[in-house]
Amino acid sequence: MTQDELKAEVGRAALQYVVAGEIVGVGTGSTVNKFIDALATIKDQIPGAVSSSVASTERLQALGIQVFDANEVTSLAVYIDGADEIDHQGYMVKGGGAALTREKIVASLAERFVCIADASKRVQTLGVFPLPVEVIPMAAAQIARHFAAKGGTATLRMKDGQPLVTDNGQHILDVTGLVIADPLAFETEVNQWAGVITVGVFAHQKAAVCLLGTEQGVETLEFA
Repeated sequence: MTQDELKAEVGRAALQYVVAGEIVGVGTGSTVNKFIDALATIKDQIPGAVSSSVASTERLQALGIQVFDANEVTSLAVYIDGADEIDHQGYMVKGGGAALTREKIVASLAERFVCIADASKRVQTLGVFPLPVEVIPMAAAQIARHFAAKGGTATLRMKDGQPLVTDNGQHILDVTGLVIADPLAFETEVNQWAGVITVGVFAHQKAAVCLLGTEQGVETLEFA
């Protein structure tokens, strides 16, 4: 089974967590795109979605699914999104698609985070995938120095020869060389650094469930 087919399989499997009559939180990325395609098959059962990115909003609307602003809802039953890494406790690294801030906002509205990913994303300890951090541009060098003190190397993410600009008008640092043994403490600390908008560790908004696409089918992991 190809990686694309695995993504489609977990996207379809995530439909079982969508609550009929409730607005669903929708993330960003290639695996989530498969979920959005699957969601279109039951769109008459839900009022619509809250989206974590411009790209996902456009895909949802193109399929006839109404998109609500996050400010229009007080809570969501479920948020369904991918991950760049997920560990054995449901802690994740996210932000490879540069939507981490909006993803964390929508995740914070949800009673339950359902992660959809292929098996390659499961790790023992977070830190193998470069950690995305959305930052205010004038603080980038200082934040890079903070990471250097932790043994990490921060690189400004580029696109077409220019610093990538997020949907929020900010920049992304990708940090390598970290071993994130205590994701909760790490997320709490980095979020206090001046100029950090969001760090891509999702520990306070961890996954409740992860649907992993494997060669044997979809494996369901549940976290306390």
